[in-house]
Amino acid sequence: MRVEGKRILITGGSSGIGLALAHALLAKGAKVVVTGRRPDALASAVRELQGTAPSIWAVTADVATPEGRAATLSQALDTLGGLDVLVNNAGGVRAGRLENTPEAELLAMIDVDLVAPVLLTRAALPALRAGGDAMVVNIASGIALIGAPFYATYAATKAGLARFGEALRRELRGEGVHVLTAYPGATDTPMMKSNRAGPELGFTREPASAVAAAIVEGIEADAFEVIRGGEVRAQMIALNRDNPAAVDERFLALKPALEEAVRDHSAL
Repeated sequence: MRVEGKRILITGGSSGIGLALAHALLAKGAKVVVTGRRPDALASAVRELQGTAPSIWAVTADVATPEGRAATLSQALDTLGGLDVLVNNAGGVRAGRLENTPEAELLAMIDVDLVAPVLLTRAALPALRAGGDAMVVNIASGIALIGAPFYATYAATKAGLARFGEALRRELRGEGVHVLTAYPGATDTPMMKSNRAGPELGFTREPASAVAAAIVEGIEADAFEVIRGGEVRAQMIALNRDNPAAVDERFLALKPALEEAVRDHSAL
């Protein structure tokens, strides 16, 4: 896909990977609408993005709600005059032992990480089809490929999003709408501020700009997926497929330190 001139909607675009993606896509000549729940953060992001290009607009809405999704899509279509790329980036996380995590927080993760992208994509499909050269980009997580302890529900939502994207890509094959799934690893974003796990526990963080650059490259190449983490991640994925018990043993040795490091990791 040639990004220049494309009309793009990025959910969760006021910070982190979403904001970095907006910068990268604007630099390529795209027209971008970013969304977010917090008006102040969104306004600050727009001011920052206007330094990259003037073709940037914002919608303040919570895509985890039906009203927020309707407002997001309606205002984006009115502003852009159509839609070529939908980036399902908004997300939330709450780490910790499953039995200690309040039900409301589990449901909040499911709503924003899985239900919202599925329903927003469903609503956006007529507009995407109309463009004839469109794409849905789903931001999953490396945890969708290798489940980590204390992230059971988050892993479930991101793995669900990944398989949703794979199935939808096949459903839409030959119909002018492609689907790309991105699997970022630990990324230096506000969402990770309350996570104290470091490289020794498998959380080697990279800049959001590096993740965004890889995703834009994937968009331009009509890639099926973008997996971050390099050769180390590739080896772990292969080991998890061929000898999952060995991965279990690795996590067993890390469990006490990992549980302590992520017990306060919350961004909902």
